[in-house]
This record gives sequence, structure tokens and C-alpha cells, in this order.
Amino acid sequence: MDIPLNRRKPDWLKIKLPKGESYLKVKEILHGQKLNTICESGKCPNLSECWTAGTATFMILGEICTRSCQFCNTKTGIPLAVDTDEPLRVAESIKAMNLKHCVITSVDRDELPDGGSGIWAETILKIRELNPGTTIEVLIPDFKGNEVDINRVIEVHPDIISHNLETVRRLTKHVRPQARYDRSLKVLKQIADSGIVAKSGIMLGLGETEDELFESMDALLDSGVTVLTLGQYLQPTKAHLAVVDYVTPEKFVEYGRMALKKGFRIAESGPLVRSSYHAERHV
Repeated sequence: MDIPLNRRKPDWLKIKLPKGESYLKVKEILHGQKLNTICESGKCPNLSECWTAGTATFMILGEICTRSCQFCNTKTGIPLAVDTDEPLRVAESIKAMNLKHCVITSVDRDELPDGGSGIWAETILKIRELNPGTTIEVLIPDFKGNEVDINRVIEVHPDIISHNLETVRRLTKHVRPQARYDRSLKVLKQIADSGIVAKSGIMLGLGETEDELFESMDALLDSGVTVLTLGQYLQPTKAHLAVVDYVTPEKFVEYGRMALKKGFRIAESGPLVRSSYHAERHV
């Protein structure tokens, strides 16, 4: 099916331009500490809302990813050396922003022996040391399914561990070629079995059917996931996958209700919802 690359976005996808004192303060802190955020690298539509509210999702382990997911705007290539001072700078920034809840994510670092899990654990420990009252949510890669690496994150006990399924089984190879649908489910089960809250997200509008979406919901529930986010995929550049469908806000409401009916404890569902959207409510 031919899909036009410049399809006009519906009115409900219009976003506010960043502005305001809180936004500028967050930007100053992050850039001053030379830290990356998925807010910027992923062109998140909620950047203005979140930064104005004084929140941001920190992206550790650099800004260059070893994978080439077809939906993601993060740079792909050979990453730079690991910055061992980064955990402290992240923790200091969280303190400067006076965050009650923080969200950390990272690029994939498949070239590292531990997948970057050591820096992950150190970052969480340093955040807790400098910010004992701050709850911590992490959005982790799959670490190629390595249980030892995943356990390094689990063992330092963040409050929520999220790993995104991203799309339905049929589209996984096309959307994120270096990932595996069942491997992601296994990662989530390992998280849930540890007793930590397991969270995941799915993008809509990539050509999935409703039945496939519901099947993925069931698979996530079977893996122990209790928090689900559903949002509209937006094409970041012409080099990325095109949008197949723009799902209406009413349909997102319907899917959110269905997710709760199926058994999820929390379901954030809307066109502009992203993994960390209203994350502070999920603890």
C-alpha cells in the first residue's frame, strides 16, 4: 500500500511550542550538565508540557544507539565511550530540579559486554543517594535478553521498570528489526516476577489491526505487566516509517477502557501519550 509521506496531521495532534520560566530552567540544567533527554532526541510532542511542569526523561549512555529501529529519531551508529561521570550528573540535575519522580531511559549499547547495565545500576543508586525522597522509573532496553544484565537493574530496586513492546507481533521485525517480540515479553516477565511494577507501551497507527492490539494486550498481561501506555506513532522524518492510520481520540479512549477491563491497573491512552507521560501517577 502506498502511503503519502506528508499526510496532514489531524487537529488533535497539534502541540504547543516550548516556553515559560520552568521550561527554560529545565533546559538550562540539562544542557549545563551536558545530559541527553529522550524528550529532545525523540522529538516528543509533550516536551513543552513536561518541561514547563519541571519534568524530563533523562537518556543515559550517550545519544548514539547501536540499533536502527524504523520509528525512532535517536541517532544510530558507533557510540562514544561510556561517560562514567554521567550517573552523578543525572542525580545532581534531579536534585536541582527538585523532582519528586524521575524517569530514566537509555540508548541500546549492544557493543558493551554488559549492555550498559552497570551504568544503569550506578545511576539508580546515585539518584537515590542524592534524592532519597524521589521515586524512580526506568525505561530499559532488552539487553539482548541477558537475565544477568536485567537483574543488575532489578537488584537496585527502582520503583517502576518499563520496557516497551512498541508494536504487535506481525509488525515487530519491520518496526524494530534488531528486537524480538517474545524476547521483550520475557524481559517484562522477569521484571514482574521480581515484584517490581512492570510497565510497557505500544504505538498505534503503524498498520496493526484491532485484534492484533488486543492480542498484544493479553500477552503483556500474561507477562505480568500492570501499567500500559498507548499513543499515536508520529513519523519523525521522511526516512522513517510512514504513518498508516491516525487513530482518533475517541478510539484511544475506547482502547484505554478495554485495557482496564482486561485487567491493567493503569492505562494511559491518547494520541500524544508517550512512555513517560504522567509517569508520576503510575507509582
